[in-house]
Amino acid sequence: MNRPISGMRSVALTGNIASGKSAVADMLAQRGATIIDADELSREAVEPGTPALAAIVQRWGPGVLAKDGTLDRAALRKTVFNDRSELDALNEIVHPEVARLREAEISAARARGDRIVVSVIPLLFERHLADNFDYIVLVDAPRPMRLDRIVRDRGLEEAEAMDMIASQMPAELKKARADWVIENAGTMEQLEREVDRLWESLAGDGALTASNAP
Repeated sequence: MNRPISGMRSVALTGNIASGKSAVADMLAQRGATIIDADELSREAVEPGTPALAAIVQRWGPGVLAKDGTLDRAALRKTVFNDRSELDALNEIVHPEVARLREAEISAARARGDRIVVSVIPLLFERHLADNFDYIVLVDAPRPMRLDRIVRDRGLEEAEAMDMIASQMPAELKKARADWVIENAGTMEQLEREVDRLWESLAGDGALTASNAP
């Protein structure tokens, strides 16, 4: 990967579901980073009137729409989640548009002279996007803790939460390719200190120097 000494630093922030990516992204934003969130881009990509939403309705029918014409994500998830071919078809519709929106935002940040741009991408490795960024930061937490967070915070049944966890690439494989690993298994204060260390290194003039990645 390209390792810039000066100029904009393009950072990918990733981690499996319920690892704490959003909390880390919020903390980085508070310290001055520009945040580009894949979940927000995914919602933008399927807004009413977009080609992606039209393609989704054409394939799965109007039953995936809410009464106001927006995408009913829960209905779509039930339709595609347990069928790999259907999930792949959905990804082929949405992900290229998300990538286009992300590149536009990165280009705008570069034109503004933004110093540190963080793209939050849950499926960074699964979608083979790692080589597009200068640095990779992985947020991780123990599997039982992530399971508890999904059930508590998202109101899902434990079986559905377990399926969501099992569908993702194991964190250990991702750690091998990360430049920096944040273990989010403690308090918010501990997480703040981890982010402080990361930010200090990102804001410096050299490459990441204090990573706890393997």
